[in-house]
Amino acid sequence: MSQKTYLAKPGEVEKKWYVIDAAGKPVGRLAVDIARILMGKNKATYTPHVDNGDFVIVINADKVILTGNKLDDKVYRRHSGYPGRLKEIKARDMLASHPERMIEITVKGMMPKNVLGRHMLKKLKVYSGSEHPHMAQKPQPLSINL
Repeated sequence: MSQKTYLAKPGEVEKKWYVIDAAGKPVGRLAVDIARILMGKNKATYTPHVDNGDFVIVINADKVILTGNKLDDKVYRRHSGYPGRLKEIKARDMLASHPERMIEITVKGMMPKNVLGRHMLKKLKVYSGSEHPHMAQKPQPLSINL
């Protein structure tokens, strides 16, 4: 008799809350681990078509680092859809004005590009300071070794 492959069902998935301190960590390496937790790839019960990932709270987003010359060379672009409406912002300016958005954009690029990926991305909470309003969920601190 052969063993059947286990497939998680949406109702039986237990979701936890984790807090990650982003101070002094490279954005890309941090985003890889955040995306892995959001998708649930760190669990033995990972199922590609089910959201079995956990919630992630990122604090100190304003203290992340970019290696090399990325602060001056990296450019974030967005387009409104109208002719001539391409908006560009350098990584240095993005880090100064919206550090949370820098992490959100980086993690979004590592998530699946479908409805499930957009649903998983809603479980990411990013804050520039060391305080967050999610103490009622009793998040566990998670150390990322880079």
